[in-house]
Amino acid sequence: MKKVICSVMFASLFITGCSNNDEDYVSLSPEEGEQYSGGVATVNNATEEAFGFAYTGLTPDQSTDFGVGNSFFRQTWVSAPSSTTARDGLGPFYNAVACSSCHFKDGRGRPPMYDGELGRGLLFRFSVPGVNAHGAALPDPVYGGQLQDNVILGPVREGQMTITYQTITETFADGTTVELQKPTYTVTDLGYGSLAANVQISPRIANQIVGLGLLEAVPEATWLSFADEFDANGDGISGRANYVYDVESDSQRMGRFGWKANQPNVRQQVAGALSGDMGITSPVFPEENCPPGVDCSTIPNGGDPEIPELAFNRMVLYSSALSVPIRRNYDDQSVLRGKQIFNDINCVACHIPKVQTGNSYYISGYANQTIRPYTDLLLHDMGTELADNAPDYLATGSEWRTPPLWGIGLVETVNGHTNFLHDGRARNITEAILWHGGEAQTSKNMFEELSASEREDLLKFLNSL
Repeated sequence: MKKVICSVMFASLFITGCSNNDEDYVSLSPEEGEQYSGGVATVNNATEEAFGFAYTGLTPDQSTDFGVGNSFFRQTWVSAPSSTTARDGLGPFYNAVACSSCHFKDGRGRPPMYDGELGRGLLFRFSVPGVNAHGAALPDPVYGGQLQDNVILGPVREGQMTITYQTITETFADGTTVELQKPTYTVTDLGYGSLAANVQISPRIANQIVGLGLLEAVPEATWLSFADEFDANGDGISGRANYVYDVESDSQRMGRFGWKANQPNVRQQVAGALSGDMGITSPVFPEENCPPGVDCSTIPNGGDPEIPELAFNRMVLYSSALSVPIRRNYDDQSVLRGKQIFNDINCVACHIPKVQTGNSYYISGYANQTIRPYTDLLLHDMGTELADNAPDYLATGSEWRTPPLWGIGLVETVNGHTNFLHDGRARNITEAILWHGGEAQTSKNMFEELSASEREDLLKFLNSL
């Protein structure tokens, strides 16, 4: 059977023009090993459990620690005092009762479906203009750095998040239209008075946590080699590193984790989530996360700290050792055409396909691995439409860290939704691309010029990751 291939935009994919000759079709081939996104830490699984598998090269002790860390991650914490002494100390103010409430099956959270739905993975960060001695954003003077919309028995709840949406229509060159939902965020039912008049609200969705240790195992110099802060090469892309406060080393380090790259390592990322999202103190953040306007000293806690060093370390190991799902259909011609389009419209300028880990890491098997996370971990200006107007260390109000794309095609299978971007406003990958602006505006414009079949191939590629 003869194929008819037409393309005038991407001559690298096909013979330019139209042909009905089989010999004019250009067959594409995958790179050797490109299906192994996480190198040795790749799992051949595409079920709803795809994000939950340990790297198989862990030592016996690490495997034990992974299992215990998994239980701490998934099981519910309760308020103190409790007979469940290993997991008491929740709150007094919190967003969720377990890490897995927001990172369900180690995957992505989503915005609430209705006002008052709690613990699904969206939270509000609060800040006011200015920075502290370490360069971090200043918190709201009454409610602190984060709205915690749940509370144990006794204190009054801080408040409730409310989201309203405005419809925006985008039109492709071929006339196809897509309706986007633009959110507006407010806080209602405030329990301790008004927020600061100049408060900045930054919505953040819980991300999937596969491959965190692999990203940490990549040398800082590798990530910095992608930076081009002043766009010296003139391609319109000017990624730069965030530098943030590392609590335990008392120093400024490159940020790698979080939507604005505001955490320097997995350890501090885990500790920050325990503190901010669940009110659990740890060896990294031993002080109770209590709003400045509330006296928490009279409220029972679960110990000092509430998660001791051994259990905390096991949670960190768990968060570092989750494998990355293997690529599906990576050698399919449609997927390979989509991959080439991804390259041709320059998505790879920020979503760097392939990097190498360093010579050493505490999970020894992670050393010297070729991984394919599709990120540069750098900050990029994404334009006014995605801006939260809330600076975070060096990140401006319109800058966001490039999120890794590995696993993106399995979010629906694992989490039952396809909400993307930092606040989950995009209801699918197409909407996520159409929200891109700023440094990504040119790539977005090229995406809008694609034919329907080219868009389909691009989405097949992204869903193979």
